[in-house]
Amino acid sequence: MLRLGPLAAAGRLLPAGPRLGPPRPSGGRVGLSRSWPPRPPGPVGDRGLLSRQVRAAAGSAGSAGGGRSPALKTPKGTRDHPPAHVALRDRLLAAVVTCFKRHGAAAIDTPVLELRVPFARYLAMNKITNMKRYHVAKVYRRDNPATTRGRYREFYQCDFDIAGQFDPMIPDAECLKIVHEILSDLQLGDFIIKVNDRRILNGVFAVCGIPESKFITTCSTVDKLDKMPWEEVRSEMVGEKGLSPEAADHIGEYVQLHGGLDLIEQLLQDPKLSQNKLAKEGLGDMKLLFEYLTLFGITGKISFDLSLARGLDYYTGVIFEAVLLEPENDHVEEPVSVGSVAGGGRYDGLVGMFDPKGRKVPCVGVSIGIERIFSILEQRVKASGEKVRTAETQVLVATPQKHLLAARLKLISELWDAGIKAEMLYKKDPKLLKQLQYCEDTGIPLAAIVGEQELMDGVVKLRDVATREEVDIPREKLVDEIRRRLEP
Repeated sequence: MLRLGPLAAAGRLLPAGPRLGPPRPSGGRVGLSRSWPPRPPGPVGDRGLLSRQVRAAAGSAGSAGGGRSPALKTPKGTRDHPPAHVALRDRLLAAVVTCFKRHGAAAIDTPVLELRVPFARYLAMNKITNMKRYHVAKVYRRDNPATTRGRYREFYQCDFDIAGQFDPMIPDAECLKIVHEILSDLQLGDFIIKVNDRRILNGVFAVCGIPESKFITTCSTVDKLDKMPWEEVRSEMVGEKGLSPEAADHIGEYVQLHGGLDLIEQLLQDPKLSQNKLAKEGLGDMKLLFEYLTLFGITGKISFDLSLARGLDYYTGVIFEAVLLEPENDHVEEPVSVGSVAGGGRYDGLVGMFDPKGRKVPCVGVSIGIERIFSILEQRVKASGEKVRTAETQVLVATPQKHLLAARLKLISELWDAGIKAEMLYKKDPKLLKQLQYCEDTGIPLAAIVGEQELMDGVVKLRDVATREEVDIPREKLVDEIRRRLEP
């Protein structure tokens, strides 16, 4: 799916505020502050330029009526992520990227300060006509965030796109297979992937007597059927979009239909739709798509849904959207309201809008709603009481007696040099119980204990933290034994 550039989505990236570069007006002329370049901050209470700027930005004491502590908070629609959140998100991103790579996609990166649609611009600028790519990056939206639904102003987007002239519906089917694989692997609960085609929708509007000038606005109203009952959608069509009641009722006969191959066959025989060129093309491709999805074995999770419209008007063919159907675990009584968790479609004309000669590159893609999925996983972890490991440490190097810091430092250096992820406590003489408790608290699976006796015997006591079993390992064989125990 295409990623909108953050400036196009957010308007601007940085809020107005104190600047760190001080060319500034001074008596009608530009002067430089005597504090420029900024000096490192001095002791606590320093009143230099940097200190004043920090205080001004925080709205701290010192202003009129001051004395109160600053109200510290993140910008609206954003949030901090503590280590447990980051570890969970990294696990999620790794699962998604693994799927993208499994399907042969190469990663690209485009500037974050992008005013256009980055992938379409990238293809046009580099005259690329064939590419399978993925892109994972932070992006930004301009509209009001809805954090309770996992909709933030700053968020990660994971896109997978196939660009090039290929036989119909083969790339489109693969995009749907990718969505199915990711949602199945993440075990989020039951889901359905809705599919439709903009050509079918436009054909429906045409046979219902809607002028082409109202296709886009009618489409945006139909797109609300997943949130509003048909009566309210019909009322908006008639009252706000200016459609006749008869036309609205006729549209309702189509857009409330959903099914599979049987429905496609039924519509191919429809007296009116079968006479509309666009609708007939779309239905023919939809039938082919379902044949490929049957071969992939995923039609049980696919629904041909004529109410699916998707708001972006650059789609030219197949469109799809994945939604969760029920709560993701038994600990939550009511469903988590996070909306759709993936969506995309075919956009064959967008690259040509950026190419100086208007050369088109057909494309189809999907975007995975990482932030919404993360909200679900976050709530699942919270409800279950599961403890998320925030580090990947494999071994803690410990000592049972005093005056053995040098022994710990030497052993941990050997482990690091061998590529083993190891830690130790930053105290000269930590108590052994405290070291072992640290392993249990942080999920470190092994402890390498080196004491006076172990040094004399040339061994290291390797402790399995979960079972508390200990065995002496010759020092020269320690790395191999650790690797053996850590094998999956």
